[in-house]
Amino acid sequence: MADINFSSPQAASDSRAAESRPSPARDGALRWDIIELLFFAYRDFVGDADHELEAFGFGRAHHRVMHFVYRYPGLKVADLLDVLRITKQSLGRVLKQLLDEGYIVQKTGNNDRRQRLLYATAKGEALVARLATLQTTRIDRALEQIGPAGAETVRRFLRAMIDRDDPDKVLETIFGAASAKE
Repeated sequence: MADINFSSPQAASDSRAAESRPSPARDGALRWDIIELLFFAYRDFVGDADHELEAFGFGRAHHRVMHFVYRYPGLKVADLLDVLRITKQSLGRVLKQLLDEGYIVQKTGNNDRRQRLLYATAKGEALVARLATLQTTRIDRALEQIGPAGAETVRRFLRAMIDRDDPDKVLETIFGAASAKE
């Protein structure tokens, strides 16, 4: 492997400029503890479902598609693209497999025949329920350690981590439901 040499005049200048700026790392302002906990929590949270999905030849993209189609029946393909922030090509591959294997059905819109509305089949609903049960078990186990008041704090923390200026219709529904409860 080649060594990287930072001894150019520009690199030296950049290095001096960086030294003169306050560094979050030197200030201890970086939240390594939370960053790493989020990495590991996410790994284990999705890992439960990943293991189950392997038996079907599915991955995380399949899980996310199934989740949102189940939770928001009649979700438009265009809205699903916004939610998942993936390309049409990526969604197309996953969606085709889920349609072909009978986990999702696609219907045209009543008012606009160009719309493609997605619905989970009974088979899809059963898979989503199985995956959600695994994840709920993990969530419940964690919440038992922090109590009911802690659960609301976790909810508020997770909502605060999401960009509120995102025009996503699903997020609007989630934030709208949260506001109605408050």
